[in-house]
Amino acid sequence: MKNSKAKEIIVPAVSLFLICVVVTALLALTNAVTAPKIDALAVETQDASKKQVLSSAASFSEEKQVEKDGVSYTYYDGLASDGSVMGYVFVTSAKGYGGDISVMVGVLGDGTVAGVNTLSINETAGLGMNAKNQSFLDQFLGKSGEIGVAKNNPSDTEIQALTGATITSSAMATAVNTALSLYAEIGGGQNG
Repeated sequence: MKNSKAKEIIVPAVSLFLICVVVTALLALTNAVTAPKIDALAVETQDASKKQVLSSAASFSEEKQVEKDGVSYTYYDGLASDGSVMGYVFVTSAKGYGGDISVMVGVLGDGTVAGVNTLSINETAGLGMNAKNQSFLDQFLGKSGEIGVAKNNPSDTEIQALTGATITSSAMATAVNTALSLYAEIGGGQNG
């Protein structure tokens, strides 16, 4: 009787243990097979984003780092076909209404914004999420210096805030302004 009770406990426990070992091995194998493909896709997506925000660049440098106010930022040199630096791509972020907003900003050699692409955003649907719309992002093109946000009638140095999403609009402007200040930090076109 005692042997039967022990068998009822040990057999299922050993079976579960073996199932866990097999499943873990299969997950490890799946990860080993898919990880390089996932990494390659991430690089491909990042390359497409760089090309989108600095379309005039023929190629891009390897990832570089610049530090400002104790925060490290990633950037890339945008290279012309002759290998000279013609602009930069910065990855920055700012606190929005629903969390951090991460953007990639292309800055030409003259310090003007060439393009903005939203990398990650988690804002209110129908309001703040409109910051991903190209019509909103295009407001930054050609601007330089400190970009402000206006609720009505923006000047040449401001963008029009999204209706009902002023915090998101300000966060986007902050992220782009950070990229422009990083451009100045690395010396702009002077060190290429």
